[in-house]
Amino acid sequence: MRPRIGITTSLNDGEQRLDRRYVLAVERAGGLPVIAPILDDAAATEAFADLLDGLVVTGGPAITDGLVGTLPDEIAETDPARLASDKALLRRFRATERPVLGICYGMQLANALAGGTLYADVERQRAGTASHSEKRGGPDHEVLVEPGTLLHELLGLDRCRVNTRHLQAIETLGDGLRVGARAPDGVIEAIESNDRRFVGVQFHPERLGDTMAPLFHYVVRLASRNVQSARNLMVNCA
Repeated sequence: MRPRIGITTSLNDGEQRLDRRYVLAVERAGGLPVIAPILDDAAATEAFADLLDGLVVTGGPAITDGLVGTLPDEIAETDPARLASDKALLRRFRATERPVLGICYGMQLANALAGGTLYADVERQRAGTASHSEKRGGPDHEVLVEPGTLLHELLGLDRCRVNTRHLQAIETLGDGLRVGARAPDGVIEAIESNDRRFVGVQFHPERLGDTMAPLFHYVVRLASRNVQSARNLMVNCA
């Protein structure tokens, strides 16, 4: 049985939208993609979360939790309905120790929920920072993977090339998190939890093919173990 991997969506003018590349990345990793509805009721969101074995929190607009500075005009705040839904999902998953992959906004939101802080516009707030925004002409760039991290174990690389699609960036880490990779200018490009249940990246791995496929495979693999453990429990109880 494929583990059920929830995938969050954007919310634009009341319409949920999702880049199909997220779905394909989960499918190719062996998971069953399940599109997460944006619900109004937190209890209903938790009930939906409990149907899932893993979660991918996709990219999105600006995070304002833990924000340092003022948002630039190029980026809007996240719709409150999406934000509330994503927070409820993340909290439920962290409380129940199921695997999560956070992508760009998803990484930033998880860090903020853990008490971390976020530059509103890292290029303008942090001295010596290159442009990390495609819209501002920022090119693809290398990231330096920290030795001894889960990310290093998964990718098997000391450095790799990634896309660049963000204006915000992590200033300080939340509790229980560590840096997985940095850009050459020092900007944090990946984080992970000490319990290895959460991996977050500032770039978009669903657009990077085989190089970043191990991130999706890892979430699916952990989720599969949870499914197998539940099956074993049912057999033992029977």
